Amino acid sequence: MIIIPKENPVIENLNSYYIDIRKLLEHCQGKTGSGGIHFISPTSECVIFFDKDRIMNTIIQNKNGDIEENVSIDRIINESENKNFKVNVYEIDNEKINFLANLSSAEDLYKDLSTDFTDLEGLIKNMNSENLTGYIHISINKNRENGLILFNMGEILGGSYSWEKGELNHSKEGMEILKKKLKESGGVFNVRKFSSKKKEPPKTVKTTAKQSPANVLVMLEELMNIFENIFKDNKKIKSEFNKSLKMKFMEKADKYPFLDPFAAEFEYVNQKISYTGDTEEEELIKGIIESLRELADELDIMDQFYEYLAPWIEKYSKKIKEFRVEL
Repeated sequence: MIIIPKENPVIENLNSYYIDIRKLLEHCQGKTGSGGIHFISPTSECVIFFDKDRIMNTIIQNKNGDIEENVSIDRIINESENKNFKVNVYEIDNEKINFLANLSSAEDLYKDLSTDFTDLEGLIKNMNSENLTGYIHISINKNRENGLILFNMGEILGGSYSWEKGELNHSKEGMEILKKKLKESGGVFNVRKFSSKKKEPPKTVKTTAKQSPANVLVMLEELMNIFENIFKDNKKIKSEFNKSLKMKFMEKADKYPFLDPFAAEFEYVNQKISYTGDTEEEELIKGIIESLRELADELDIMDQFYEYLAPWIEKYSKKIKEFRVEL
């Protein structure tokens, strides 16, 4: 089942016969930032998930419901030339785009939980308390119908149901219909999560600047403390610090993979940095500073950030000069 939120259409009801798909994609990346180009025909369905810098996934689903992922753009172009798709473009925010483009990378958490022993509302509460980042797949009446409930850090992002053609939304009606169908026909729950990459215990090595970034982590921790305090003290900023920081890290994850929240190599919680990766010191510094600088600019607190940064810059001037860091 291809899942795409349809609340924010940017372009609707194009005919693939008359469009250049590559140019449409380039236009959407510049105008929309992140989203999905959805192709629909009577016999198949395709979607291109994208952000402003890259194609995140390309998916084709045939009339039998079989799905192929990471197919080439050429394949979709050929499909559209032969099948004359209706084409819609949807804007999708950064938080949802990562889920929708990478659903196949999730891992099993709980399998084959029958409604005979498991209550949906109770399962949702458990996933709230476990801070699930992933989804519950619900199979109803021996998989004749199905649904998904997506979670981010325990919070429900939305639901998608086969009787609503795979749309992702926050409809209470959809959830009520799901509960009714489960009560009438029964079903099976499978819970999947986006897992952190498992890290092997560090090997015993001689301590060198490149092999042990401990001093750099202290330096970055102090920098992030400064930024967090400025953020939280500014009454004009209505967003939550952790959420804003995470979204910025997600934006930069393609350029700096250690910032990928799902990899969990680099985490900043309760003003402390936890780091389990092996990225070079220079890359660590550049990735964090670039992220904070962009976020400060977007929040219009750059002047205040630089003002409070002066003692930090003086303290770590040698390191800043060594790695040619741009502030």
